[in-house]
Amino acid sequence: MTFCLITHVPHGFQNGEYYAYSPYVREMNIWANYVDKIIVVAPLTLKNKTAIEIPYSHQNIDFRTVASYHFLSLQSALQSMFKLPKVVLEIYKAMRQADHIHLRCPGNMGLLGCLVQVLFPSKPKTAKYAGNWDLKAKQPLSYRLQKWILSNTFLTKNMQVLVYGEWENSTKNIKPFFTASYFEKDKIAVSPKPLTGKISFVFVGTLSNGKQPLYAIQLVEQLYKKGHDVALTVFGEGAERKSLEEYIKINHLESIISLQGNQNQETVKEAYIKNHFVVLPSLSEGWPKVIAEGMFWGCLPIASPVSCVPNMLDNGNRGLLLELQLANDVAQIESMITDEKRYQTQVNSAIQWSRQYTLDVFENEIKQLLQS
Repeated sequence: MTFCLITHVPHGFQNGEYYAYSPYVREMNIWANYVDKIIVVAPLTLKNKTAIEIPYSHQNIDFRTVASYHFLSLQSALQSMFKLPKVVLEIYKAMRQADHIHLRCPGNMGLLGCLVQVLFPSKPKTAKYAGNWDLKAKQPLSYRLQKWILSNTFLTKNMQVLVYGEWENSTKNIKPFFTASYFEKDKIAVSPKPLTGKISFVFVGTLSNGKQPLYAIQLVEQLYKKGHDVALTVFGEGAERKSLEEYIKINHLESIISLQGNQNQETVKEAYIKNHFVVLPSLSEGWPKVIAEGMFWGCLPIASPVSCVPNMLDNGNRGLLLELQLANDVAQIESMITDEKRYQTQVNSAIQWSRQYTLDVFENEIKQLLQS
């Protein structure tokens, strides 16, 4: 089977291997186990591989480089208009040569893929919508357009659309899905950490306005000012790094806030095992792996109620749902860290729930999708 992959994810090439963001590649390597050849249509813009990037494992990859584009300014929009015909042609050629078409949405490449796949109604297709599928959510026009196309069974013949969470009034091609990070064999015993001594928090994610790492810092800062022995470790890089460093310095938080930059999966896993809480006050998510991973290792989530997060946290029975009102959220956390029994009950519930979603189960679902 020739598998055509259309994605906006930036790639790089080093030592004869194509690489990209590791959670994405790990998932695609599972799809790759059941295909003979992969045609990847994506931007090739990464220059140096970092700790959060890994190579594809498949040995037969036909990479079709396309220009990255966006419409964030008038100049970039004009430049993109000249790039689009060639990008569309590359997508069309790859789809024509494929036995199965797979789109990664939402994104600029996903939008073009949604449009071009209409020309191939008889070919088996899947689309992974890795963002918030809530049709009522306020999102960019391109995201809303992708959701509209993917929900239209006339335009997406022979396609299964994988979305996070279960949503009312979905069309028949919409399939509730999940993602995973660990195998059955990774299920070593873990138990709730005692709420004695220092209460530790971890943030894992891009240091961007959308992920709101500053809010995570402010939560811990306020707990500290109220006399609690707390600390926060922040993993990730991004545009907000400098402003976060300045905030920490100005507010004299160096003793309780640590910025660790990008780290590999094993380091982050150890952090989940050691810390009490994983904090994700994000403004938009699909299925946040950070939350599921933390729960897997007994690190209780504190997260904003976006996308399927309320379902993941059982509406506050296996984690705290943030209101994004600082005083209220600090009070919520205080209530939890002073109630050992409640904390332990929720951690155990979180562990039990998250360990249903292993890579073994995920791979079996992928295999069925490709064989159907």
